[in-house]
Amino acid sequence: MSSVDTISRVGEVLDAHPYFEEFLIGKGLVPDEWRECTLGELEVVEEAREFIEGMAAFVGAGAHEETIRTITIASGTDKDGNPEGFGELRVSAGEVVCIVGPTGSGKSRLLADIEWMAQGDTPTGRRVRVNDAEPDLSRRFGSGRNVVAQLSQNMNFVMDVSVAEFLALHAESRLVPGAEDICRRVIDCANDLAGEPFTGATQLTALSGGQSRALMIADTAILSASPVVLIDEIENAGIDRLAALELLTGEQKIVLMATHDPMLTLKADRRLVIENGGITAILEPTEEETALLAELALADARHSALRTALRRGERVGPGSSGAAGGRGAETPEAISTYAFNSTGGIQ
Repeated sequence: MSSVDTISRVGEVLDAHPYFEEFLIGKGLVPDEWRECTLGELEVVEEAREFIEGMAAFVGAGAHEETIRTITIASGTDKDGNPEGFGELRVSAGEVVCIVGPTGSGKSRLLADIEWMAQGDTPTGRRVRVNDAEPDLSRRFGSGRNVVAQLSQNMNFVMDVSVAEFLALHAESRLVPGAEDICRRVIDCANDLAGEPFTGATQLTALSGGQSRALMIADTAILSASPVVLIDEIENAGIDRLAALELLTGEQKIVLMATHDPMLTLKADRRLVIENGGITAILEPTEEETALLAELALADARHSALRTALRRGERVGPGSSGAAGGRGAETPEAISTYAFNSTGGIQ
């Protein structure tokens, strides 16, 4: 949060804190007429500082002044009360951890423990620390101070507003400076993830399931203040999954994801194996698995090209000229490009 003092100009404060306009109007001042004046000249330094700090606290900005660098999960027990054997798991900003296991094994329970920042008060008995310290009550239960954002496979909008109006409301609630440019970037990134483009004028209720999830992933990555993102089965979202992960980690989010998707699992920095409600193994990808990831990414690219061609009404097959036709064998270098291009997507 920017500090203010006697020499701070009104225009500078407005640029950093757009909501400061309300403070000036409350004082009977027209903001544009006083932009070059200092707070000292207006004799409102202390009042302005209190107003800005109060607004920041109201939306939770103050809670995130300390950058969230790590979260640590201390082991608990499985469904039968048997202790998990891993001790502690530490996850840092920019990392992706996948959670794998059969349906009903306890993946969602682990995500819930992290979301609630469990302190031995959930069925598993796990404990979660933030930056190696127990989270304070404001982080666990305070409104507007959420450390964790969750993205599920089921997302439906009910607000009768456009995409641009929705993003503007979110930006305003976060007191984000330069909101118009940021909202435009959210839409651009969402279109990079979704198969069918949309604009800011598109109504939320007119978005497809894939478009809705693409919008929320981009919104969470760019506009949300939550440094930890929990994802439940993104493979069913109808979006570019690898690009979505790249977007989130590029914004230094801590990403934990429950998934059945082999490609996403192998793309993660680590994977947690869940059985009977407990974590039974913590694995890092081997060289062989990394090579397999490249093959899976290539197969996924071909599948995506075929799907796109069919949607466009094109002919497909070895003799066709469509996007999915007539493709020869790729070299290992080409396969690597498919898996690890600069955007994290498939080219």
